[in-house]
Amino acid sequence: MNGPLRLLLVDDEQPALNRLQDVLADCAAEVPHQVVACASNAWEALEWLSGHRADIALLDINMPGMSGLELARHFTRLTHPPAVIFTTAYDQHAIEAFEVHAVDYLLKPIRQERLTAALQRAHRLLPPVAEALARVDSKARQYLSVSERGRVRLIPVAQVCYLKAELKYVTVRTADAEYLLEESLTHLEAEFGDKLVRIHRNCLVARSALVGFEKAVGVDGEVHWHAILKNLPDKLAVSRRQQHVIREIKKGEAAL
Repeated sequence: MNGPLRLLLVDDEQPALNRLQDVLADCAAEVPHQVVACASNAWEALEWLSGHRADIALLDINMPGMSGLELARHFTRLTHPPAVIFTTAYDQHAIEAFEVHAVDYLLKPIRQERLTAALQRAHRLLPPVAEALARVDSKARQYLSVSERGRVRLIPVAQVCYLKAELKYVTVRTADAEYLLEESLTHLEAEFGDKLVRIHRNCLVARSALVGFEKAVGVDGEVHWHAILKNLPDKLAVSRRQQHVIREIKKGEAAL
């Protein structure tokens, strides 16, 4: 460890941030460090990290809008992600999972001895691994994240119209733009299965974006189906294997 540790503190409660800084000050003699930034929410933290580096991020878990767990998953898009120490007052099961996946944690109220120990082993902490964090965080993300010229862009899942796998990327289509995501379509379907429906082996469509289905006869004489989307000209092919989705959705609409 060369020089003082650069720390980013993230907590939506100002008293908790103040308390953490007080305890950190008591640790300074044993663990030289510098608090380089404080953020009150996930978006502030990601914005700061887009232009700066930190060795360690101390993240509150329970924050409105986006939890510390989800925030750490988006860190994996950064060129230089910080190591993560979670702070929490709850969730003993999550704490056990953190231990298994080699990320540290601090229970609130944070004690000086425990914080000192966590910082002392900081040089051995690794940045969080997306797959490990996904297993720990049982809640579906509210945002997808993509890397754009060293910055992390967050895409609200509620704005996604469809996801389409192409080579090693997944194209994320919203009403206004397209983004390239390096994730597995299968994993995305497992995480967001209540919001997305598979219409093709390479395509998931948001249920909220579906207007209906259109039937056409191709030059080969075969009947083909396409999904019609709200506010988008795209017509997405429904594979023969997935045509049961058409019946299921129509049956659901008839039952309303």
